[in-house]
Amino acid sequence: MRFKTLIIEDEEPARIRLEKLLSQYSENIELVGSAVNGREGLEKINSCNPDLIFLDIQMPGMTGFEMLSKLDEVPLIIFCTAYDDYALQAFETNSIDYLLKPVKIDRLEQTIAKLKKIRPGLSSPDIMRFLKSFEQNKTKKELTSLTVKTGKKILFLKLKEIAYFKAKDKYVNVCMKNGKEHLSEESLHHLNAQLPHNFKQIHRSLILNTDFIKEVHSYFNSRFAFILGDKDASKLISGRSFQKSIKEWINL
Repeated sequence: MRFKTLIIEDEEPARIRLEKLLSQYSENIELVGSAVNGREGLEKINSCNPDLIFLDIQMPGMTGFEMLSKLDEVPLIIFCTAYDDYALQAFETNSIDYLLKPVKIDRLEQTIAKLKKIRPGLSSPDIMRFLKSFEQNKTKKELTSLTVKTGKKILFLKLKEIAYFKAKDKYVNVCMKNGKEHLSEESLHHLNAQLPHNFKQIHRSLILNTDFIKEVHSYFNSRFAFILGDKDASKLISGRSFQKSIKEWINL
Protein backbone atom coordinates (compact mmCIF):
# COMPACT_ATOMS: atom_id res chain seq x y z
CA MET A 1 0.00 0.00 0.00
CA ARG A 2 1.49 3.35 -1.07
CA PHE A 3 0.53 6.82 0.09
CA LYS A 4 0.62 9.68 -2.40
CA THR A 5 2.73 12.09 -0.33
CA LEU A 6 3.33 15.83 -0.42
CA ILE A 7 5.95 17.70 1.65
CA ILE A 8 5.15 21.27 2.71
CA GLU A 9 8.25 22.78 4.34
CA ASP A 10 9.73 26.29 3.93
CA GLU A 11 13.28 25.40 5.05
CA GLU A 12 15.14 23.91 2.08
CA PRO A 13 17.66 21.81 4.10
CA ALA A 14 14.82 20.26 6.13
CA ARG A 15 12.80 19.61 2.96
CA ILE A 16 15.73 17.97 1.15
CA ARG A 17 16.56 15.85 4.21
CA LEU A 18 12.98 14.62 4.51
CA GLU A 19 12.78 13.81 0.79
CA LYS A 20 15.99 11.79 1.08
CA LEU A 21 14.77 9.89 4.14
CA LEU A 22 11.37 9.14 2.61
CA SER A 23 13.00 7.81 -0.55
CA GLN A 24 14.06 4.80 1.53
CA TYR A 25 10.39 3.86 2.00
CA SER A 26 9.25 3.72 -1.64
CA GLU A 27 7.08 0.68 -0.88
CA ASN A 28 4.88 2.85 1.31
CA ILE A 29 5.59 6.43 0.20
CA GLU A 30 5.02 7.84 -3.30
CA LEU A 31 6.40 11.38 -3.34
CA VAL A 32 4.23 13.48 -5.65
CA GLY A 33 5.78 16.87 -4.95
CA SER A 34 6.75 19.51 -2.41
CA ALA A 35 5.78 23.07 -1.53
CA VAL A 36 7.73 25.85 0.14
CA ASN A 37 4.83 27.64 1.89
CA GLY A 38 1.16 27.33 2.80
CA ARG A 39 -0.15 29.07 -0.30
CA GLU A 40 1.79 26.78 -2.64
CA GLY A 41 0.78 23.87 -0.41
CA LEU A 42 -2.90 24.59 -1.03
CA GLU A 43 -2.32 24.62 -4.78
CA LYS A 44 -0.38 21.34 -4.69
CA ILE A 45 -2.98 19.63 -2.51
CA ASN A 46 -5.75 20.60 -4.92
CA SER A 47 -3.76 19.45 -7.96
CA CYS A 48 -2.06 16.32 -6.56
CA ASN A 49 -4.82 15.15 -4.19
CA PRO A 50 -2.33 13.51 -1.80
CA ASP A 51 -3.25 10.85 0.75
CA LEU A 52 -0.63 12.18 3.14
CA ILE A 53 1.18 15.46 3.79
CA PHE A 54 4.28 16.16 5.85
CA LEU A 55 3.53 19.67 7.11
CA ASP A 56 5.70 22.30 8.75
CA ILE A 57 3.76 24.34 11.31
CA GLN A 58 5.68 27.61 11.44
CA MET A 59 5.93 29.05 7.93
CA PRO A 60 6.04 32.68 6.79
CA GLY A 61 2.87 34.16 5.36
CA MET A 62 0.58 31.30 6.32
CA THR A 63 1.09 28.80 9.13
CA GLY A 64 0.41 25.11 8.68
CA PHE A 65 -2.72 25.47 10.81
CA GLU A 66 -4.01 28.38 8.72
CA MET A 67 -3.44 26.37 5.55
CA LEU A 68 -5.39 23.39 6.90
CA SER A 69 -8.32 25.60 7.87
CA LYS A 70 -8.78 26.47 4.18
CA LEU A 71 -9.17 22.84 3.08
CA ASP A 72 -12.54 21.19 2.53
CA GLU A 73 -11.04 17.72 3.00
CA VAL A 74 -7.98 17.14 5.14
CA PRO A 75 -5.55 14.35 4.17
CA LEU A 76 -3.53 12.42 6.69
CA ILE A 77 -1.04 14.75 8.36
CA ILE A 78 2.43 14.22 9.77
CA PHE A 79 3.44 17.46 11.46
CA CYS A 80 7.07 18.55 11.34
CA THR A 81 7.44 20.70 14.41
CA ALA A 82 9.73 22.31 16.93
CA TYR A 83 6.99 22.68 19.59
CA ASP A 84 7.67 21.73 23.20
CA ASP A 85 6.84 18.41 24.83
CA TYR A 86 3.50 19.62 26.20
CA ALA A 87 2.27 20.49 22.71
CA LEU A 88 3.59 17.23 21.31
CA GLN A 89 1.52 15.31 23.87
CA ALA A 90 -1.54 17.10 22.47
CA PHE A 91 -0.71 15.87 18.98
CA GLU A 92 -0.36 12.31 20.24
CA THR A 93 -3.61 12.49 22.20
CA ASN A 94 -5.48 13.42 19.04
CA SER A 95 -3.98 10.56 16.99
CA ILE A 96 -1.99 12.95 14.80
CA ASP A 97 1.62 11.95 14.33
CA TYR A 98 4.51 14.41 14.46
CA LEU A 99 8.22 14.54 13.70
CA LEU A 100 10.44 16.74 15.80
CA LYS A 101 12.92 18.62 13.65
CA PRO A 102 15.60 17.74 12.71
CA VAL A 103 13.91 14.50 11.61
CA LYS A 104 15.69 11.34 12.72
CA ILE A 105 15.51 8.05 10.85
CA ASP A 106 14.51 5.96 13.88
CA ARG A 107 11.57 8.28 14.62
CA LEU A 108 10.53 8.26 10.96
CA GLU A 109 10.47 4.46 11.05
CA GLN A 110 7.88 4.63 13.84
CA THR A 111 5.75 6.91 11.66
CA ILE A 112 5.99 4.53 8.69
CA ALA A 113 4.97 1.65 10.97
CA LYS A 114 1.85 3.64 11.95
CA LEU A 115 1.03 4.34 8.31
CA LYS A 116 1.10 0.65 7.48
CA LYS A 117 -1.92 0.25 9.75
CA ILE A 118 -3.89 3.06 8.09
CA ARG A 119 -5.59 2.96 4.71
CA PRO A 120 -5.32 5.99 2.37
CA GLY A 121 -8.25 8.38 2.50
CA LEU A 122 -8.87 7.78 6.19
CA SER A 123 -8.52 10.92 8.28
CA SER A 124 -9.31 11.56 11.93
CA PRO A 125 -12.71 13.30 12.27
CA ASP A 126 -11.29 15.23 15.20
CA ILE A 127 -8.48 16.90 13.24
CA MET A 128 -10.13 20.23 12.54
CA ARG A 129 -11.69 20.47 16.01
CA PHE A 130 -8.28 19.78 17.52
CA LEU A 131 -6.57 22.36 15.30
CA LYS A 132 -9.08 25.04 16.26
CA SER A 133 -8.64 24.26 19.95
CA PHE A 134 -4.87 24.11 19.63
CA GLU A 135 -4.69 27.50 17.92
CA GLN A 136 -6.86 29.09 20.58
CA ASN A 137 -5.05 27.64 23.55
CA LYS A 138 -1.48 26.88 22.53
CA THR A 139 -0.32 29.21 19.80
CA LYS A 140 0.87 32.66 20.80
CA LYS A 141 2.47 35.67 19.21
CA GLU A 142 6.19 35.15 19.23
CA LEU A 143 7.95 37.51 21.61
CA THR A 144 10.58 39.83 20.24
CA SER A 145 11.38 41.73 23.45
CA LEU A 146 11.27 41.42 27.23
CA THR A 147 10.41 44.18 29.68
CA VAL A 148 12.33 44.69 32.94
CA LYS A 149 12.05 47.38 35.58
CA THR A 150 15.06 49.39 36.69
CA GLY A 151 14.25 52.06 39.23
CA LYS A 152 11.38 54.10 37.80
CA LYS A 153 12.17 53.06 34.24
CA ILE A 154 10.98 50.14 32.15
CA LEU A 155 13.48 48.74 29.67
CA PHE A 156 12.58 46.82 26.53
CA LEU A 157 15.27 44.21 25.96
CA LYS A 158 15.44 42.69 22.48
CA LEU A 159 15.47 38.90 22.70
CA LYS A 160 18.09 38.70 19.95
CA GLU A 161 20.42 40.67 22.28
CA ILE A 162 19.94 38.25 25.22
CA ALA A 163 22.59 35.52 25.49
CA TYR A 164 21.10 33.62 28.44
CA PHE A 165 18.94 33.71 31.57
CA LYS A 166 20.21 32.59 34.98
CA ALA A 167 17.96 32.07 38.00
CA LYS A 168 19.38 33.53 41.21
CA ASP A 169 17.52 33.63 44.51
CA LYS A 170 14.03 35.06 43.82
CA TYR A 171 15.03 36.76 40.57
CA VAL A 172 16.37 35.91 37.15
CA ASN A 173 19.48 37.54 35.73
CA VAL A 174 19.02 38.54 32.08
CA CYS A 175 22.51 38.34 30.60
CA MET A 176 23.00 40.40 27.44
CA LYS A 177 25.48 39.77 24.63
CA ASN A 178 27.34 42.99 25.54
CA GLY A 179 28.03 41.69 29.05
CA LYS A 180 25.41 43.79 30.84
CA GLU A 181 22.92 42.16 33.21
CA HIS A 182 19.38 43.06 34.22
CA LEU A 183 17.04 41.60 36.83
CA SER A 184 13.68 40.12 35.88
CA GLU A 185 10.99 39.42 38.45
CA GLU A 186 9.51 36.66 36.28
CA SER A 187 10.34 33.08 37.19
CA LEU A 188 12.50 30.98 34.90
CA HIS A 189 9.58 28.59 34.44
CA HIS A 190 7.28 31.39 33.28
CA LEU A 191 9.93 32.80 30.95
CA ASN A 192 10.55 29.37 29.44
CA ALA A 193 6.87 29.06 28.54
CA GLN A 194 6.91 32.40 26.68
CA LEU A 195 10.25 32.36 24.89
CA PRO A 196 10.55 31.33 21.20
CA HIS A 197 12.00 27.97 20.23
CA ASN A 198 15.63 29.18 19.88
CA PHE A 199 15.78 29.52 23.67
CA LYS A 200 16.49 26.20 25.38
CA GLN A 201 16.63 25.29 29.05
CA ILE A 202 19.84 23.37 29.82
CA HIS A 203 19.75 23.46 33.64
CA ARG A 204 17.09 24.11 36.26
CA SER A 205 18.59 27.60 36.61
CA LEU A 206 19.73 28.27 33.00
CA ILE A 207 18.06 29.08 29.67
CA LEU A 208 20.33 29.97 26.77
CA ASN A 209 19.81 31.57 23.38
CA THR A 210 20.99 28.88 20.96
CA ASP A 211 21.86 31.57 18.39
CA PHE A 212 24.86 32.43 20.58
CA ILE A 213 26.29 28.91 20.85
CA LYS A 214 29.82 28.72 19.42
CA GLU A 215 30.93 25.36 20.81
CA VAL A 216 29.51 22.41 22.74
CA HIS A 217 31.80 20.08 24.71
CA SER A 218 31.17 16.92 26.68
CA TYR A 219 31.51 17.56 30.39
CA PHE A 220 31.73 15.49 33.57
CA ASN A 221 28.84 13.28 34.71
CA SER A 222 26.93 13.22 31.40
CA ARG A 223 26.73 16.99 31.18
CA PHE A 224 27.60 19.50 28.46
CA ALA A 225 29.61 22.73 28.43
CA PHE A 226 28.26 25.45 26.14
CA ILE A 227 30.63 28.20 25.00
CA LEU A 228 28.75 31.30 23.89
CA GLY A 229 29.65 34.06 21.47
CA ASP A 230 28.79 36.90 23.83
CA LYS A 231 31.26 39.54 25.02
CA ASP A 232 32.39 37.42 27.98
CA ALA A 233 32.60 34.14 26.01
CA SER A 234 30.37 32.67 28.73
CA LYS A 235 30.70 29.00 29.63
CA LEU A 236 27.44 27.38 30.75
CA ILE A 237 27.23 23.88 32.20
CA SER A 238 24.08 21.83 31.67
CA GLY A 239 22.26 19.76 34.28
CA ARG A 240 22.31 15.96 34.11
CA SER A 241 18.52 15.73 33.93
CA PHE A 242 18.57 17.74 30.67
CA GLN A 243 20.96 15.37 28.88
CA LYS A 244 18.31 13.64 26.77
CA SER A 245 16.54 16.80 25.58
CA ILE A 246 19.87 18.48 24.78
CA LYS A 247 21.02 15.52 22.69
CA GLU A 248 17.78 15.71 20.70
CA TRP A 249 18.07 19.36 19.71
CA ILE A 250 21.81 19.29 18.98
CA ASN A 251 21.18 16.13 16.95
CA LEU A 252 23.54 13.73 18.75
